[in-house]
Amino acid sequence: MKDNISNIIFKKIKNVTHSKELFLHEPSFSNDEITQVKKCIKSGIVSTAGKEVILFEKKLAKYTNSKFAIAVINGTSALHISLLLCDVKEGDEVLLPALTFVATANAIKYCNAMPHFVDVRSYDLGIDVKKLEKYLMKNTIQKNKKCFNKKTKRYIKAIVPVYVFGHSYDVDGLSKLAKRFNLKIVEDATEALGTKYKNKHAGTFGTFGVLSFNGNKIITTGGGGAILTNNRKLALKALHLATTAKAKKINNWEYVHDKIGFNYRLPSLNAALGLAQMKKIKNLIKKKRKLFELYRSQFKNITTVEIMKEPKYSKSNYWLQTLIIKNSSKEILEKILKFNHKKKYRLRPVWRLLNLLKPYKNCPKMDLNNSSKLSKKIINLPSSSFLIK
Repeated sequence: MKDNISNIIFKKIKNVTHSKELFLHEPSFSNDEITQVKKCIKSGIVSTAGKEVILFEKKLAKYTNSKFAIAVINGTSALHISLLLCDVKEGDEVLLPALTFVATANAIKYCNAMPHFVDVRSYDLGIDVKKLEKYLMKNTIQKNKKCFNKKTKRYIKAIVPVYVFGHSYDVDGLSKLAKRFNLKIVEDATEALGTKYKNKHAGTFGTFGVLSFNGNKIITTGGGGAILTNNRKLALKALHLATTAKAKKINNWEYVHDKIGFNYRLPSLNAALGLAQMKKIKNLIKKKRKLFELYRSQFKNITTVEIMKEPKYSKSNYWLQTLIIKNSSKEILEKILKFNHKKKYRLRPVWRLLNLLKPYKNCPKMDLNNSSKLSKKIINLPSSSFLIK
């Protein structure tokens, strides 16, 4: 009797990892992290005023070839600040894929704006630019170089493309579309540190790009994120807002805050961890790419599945290895997940589509046929970098 797909997937993962128990993604630490964090603790400056934060930002800016990097407490806060500085406010709409983590939509709501969900393509899980172009031509109108939703009459101010699982989207196509429809771009590159599109780093194409260093990301600061921009004026504004809008000191003991800011600055203790992690980034990505090749080799003759690979125009960090189950359904996906979790292999399905979540059910949306189909087909495989020696 032939193995069913659930058992085949389990065996193929075991052939690659040789492990009895696996989580989706765990951080990779060594003595370097311990040394760096201890050094920070001994300095006594573990909050937001330490030199580690500035140094970490410099390392990020250099690595991504961005002029400025502002370190904050997580990717969501980075998105929030970026959207605010794109003048997204109450009554505006912001385009984003329905197939993404909820933080992307939450950051829009923090601005009292309205998420407007768009579809993705199966090739790279990025926004389907051609489909969106047709949708915007039919459903929007331009007035004074501003894009308005014909139905809701709201100003569509920005678009937030996402690098899903570390893979690049059609940056050129989306950039042209955004220019045509007068949309500001905030790139959600929270999963894409180390990913490049045509040799340029993810998150450096829009007005802002956003990174995340959560515990499950390719490098971690425990919690943390960063705002990337090439605009000095916007960088200074982002830093100001993220640091509770502290104005210049009147004297050595009095702080003045000149607007409503946010306590979003990354603490030095977290930045210290990030400095040690940044030393490993090239090696971590090398291991990720090797892990992909091993998975691809295992699944290449299994006609019912397909391992997701980087688009031709980009180089991916392969943050999460992703399996597409052909001719799948919600029931088949549940069986695969249940079987492997019972075997202590913690596979994960893609996120539930955001338009189906209670807070976002009444948001505007285009036809999401591709996203709906993909949500029943995608499984993330164990992807920790230390699975490869």
